[in-house]
Amino acid sequence: MQSQEFIRGMLYLSLTVVGVPGNVAIIVAFLLLLYQENCLLPADAIILHLACVNLLVVGVRCLLETLASLHLSSIFSDLGCKAVIFVYRTSRSLSIWLTFVLSAYQCLNIAPPGSRWASVRTVVTHYLGLVFLFLWLINTCMSTAAILFSFGTQNDSSLLNHGINVQFCYVHFPSKLSKQANGAAQVGRDVVPMALMTLASLIILVFLYKHSQQVKGLRSTSRGGGGGSGVSGGAELRAAKAVVALVTLYVVVYGIDNGLWVYTLTVRKTMRSPLISDLRIFFSSLYAVLSPVVIIASNRKVNGRLRCRMQLTRTQEKPMPG
Repeated sequence: MQSQEFIRGMLYLSLTVVGVPGNVAIIVAFLLLLYQENCLLPADAIILHLACVNLLVVGVRCLLETLASLHLSSIFSDLGCKAVIFVYRTSRSLSIWLTFVLSAYQCLNIAPPGSRWASVRTVVTHYLGLVFLFLWLINTCMSTAAILFSFGTQNDSSLLNHGINVQFCYVHFPSKLSKQANGAAQVGRDVVPMALMTLASLIILVFLYKHSQQVKGLRSTSRGGGGGSGVSGGAELRAAKAVVALVTLYVVVYGIDNGLWVYTLTVRKTMRSPLISDLRIFFSSLYAVLSPVVIIASNRKVNGRLRCRMQLTRTQEKPMPG
């Protein structure tokens, strides 16, 4: 095995080692919360759903890229490749749209009570299950091309003109136009939620700025001898900052990913470097690996449940006094 392929395999293995435990930890924490309280807040339900989808992304893509780098990709038949590419594309797009839903809901969550946006938040909360169902349906339908055009690795070099080699599978399009149309649809599917979540994050940032100015005004009034009450909603502010961090991470990672994808579609095969394909796969998986790190570091519910679980495990492992 070439050293370059070994390094590539170890790189994707490291993404798997970080991404799988991180997303599993979030899922376990919220399942414990659901078991203890018999319900989840809408934002918690969105994060739980996001962690499940990200786990699919890491498990399907990073792990299989590792196997491909270790020359184990031949275990995938045409049917297996169709299933893998379909699941990956569906879960990846769901990860993007769920991040938008989280940012939009957090934007509604900081709206003042009694406002029009607070009423919208109530409607979204009531129909959140239908929102999840709609996202699954629309993203599943948009990933059907993977079923039609995915095959096991092909040795026929003539197929490379309109195909994309993803190491463990091969995506072959019947024409250049179909390849570019499919690529444009994927870029549009990513750019639309990116623009919307960026707008939601800007609104959150404006709110956070106004809140900081309000807090400064209250502190100066208090020092001047006037009365005043503090601004409540510390948990909402922490959640808002975490959502802005997630959106920023998404915009950076998927911005690079889509830039590389557009380059792949527009540049002739003879001018493409294999490094471009590897970089695109890396960045397309990076958000699913790093987002649980941001969530675990910023979400007190996740931290609290994980700490309690670890303390309980240590207590059970201690030997009983004789």
